Amino acid sequence: MSDTPISQVLVPPLAADHAAASPAVAPITGDALTRRAAAIRDEVSKAFIGQAEALDQVLIALLAGGHALIEGVPGLGKTLLVRALSRALDCSYARVQFTPDLMPSDISGHAVYDPKTETFNVRRGPVFTNLLLADEINRAPAKTQSALLEAMQEQQVTIEGHGFELPPPFLTLATQNPVEQEGTYPLPEAQLDRFLLKVLIGYPTREDEMRMVVAVSQGRMASDFDLSQVQRVVGPQEIVAMQLGTALVTVDEAVIDYAVRIVAATRGWAGIALGAGPRGSLALVRAARAQAVLSGRDFVTPDDVREIAKPALRHRIALAPELQLEGQSPDDVLHALLSKVEAPRQ
Repeated sequence: MSDTPISQVLVPPLAADHAAASPAVAPITGDALTRRAAAIRDEVSKAFIGQAEALDQVLIALLAGGHALIEGVPGLGKTLLVRALSRALDCSYARVQFTPDLMPSDISGHAVYDPKTETFNVRRGPVFTNLLLADEINRAPAKTQSALLEAMQEQQVTIEGHGFELPPPFLTLATQNPVEQEGTYPLPEAQLDRFLLKVLIGYPTREDEMRMVVAVSQGRMASDFDLSQVQRVVGPQEIVAMQLGTALVTVDEAVIDYAVRIVAATRGWAGIALGAGPRGSLALVRAARAQAVLSGRDFVTPDDVREIAKPALRHRIALAPELQLEGQSPDDVLHALLSKVEAPRQ
């Protein structure tokens, strides 16, 4: 098969294909960057009621150019959050429902032989998009989950030995249910490490739940939110420019040292069987930059690092069995760790 030429099948161009082919994008910085991030937040909030912390963490992943794993029990709005975000971003969007019989080629695409031209045409899978929703990702076996490893790390997909670049920006938002164990597969450590953040969604407050019920039930027969009210505010080029601007946010060497010391502490902390690697330090600094943007600053403070440390590290550590038996969570251990690592003076 490798001796037969492969050509890419003609398909409608993605919105970001034009962004990739256009001249270099100038970074968006300062107040303009903060305003655009706030505009995205406001639009998503029209449909995704409450859970402001979870929404901000997803926006941090977007600004930092990373991926996010969203975890919560059914019915808390994990999929709704991603759908609302896709409406606010004028980008291509694809959703893949992960199931035990899903194959890697169902995600990445495959080569189809054309007897007329005697060539293999590549049919692009749903991963060729700007925003990919991997719904219930832990319902597919490791072989299928691994189809996303190259895409998430290198922004490309290899099909029949040929590499195909993904359109920028590329963001994977995966959801999973932490309660159900039947018919699920734990995510491999290599894949968990490729998520910039692990976002936890809990139950809403009583006030938020009342607003939610009124918004969905009043005068409507449907059981879902009306996303038509969410307006598109930024396109692919602007998102890339916002990511470039976020990468330019100033981080003092003392703050970087603080982030590195936090990650290093996970490797020798009592009760942590497996600490975070260097990718954890990189993720912590990248996410802290985006946290500063949402706070309206062009520099990172130790508070930014501390605030985003749990989402950036909770999926990169493994607790010892004795702590698991005691019912402790990674957040409990990280909270104790953060209280012991001295922050630099501002």
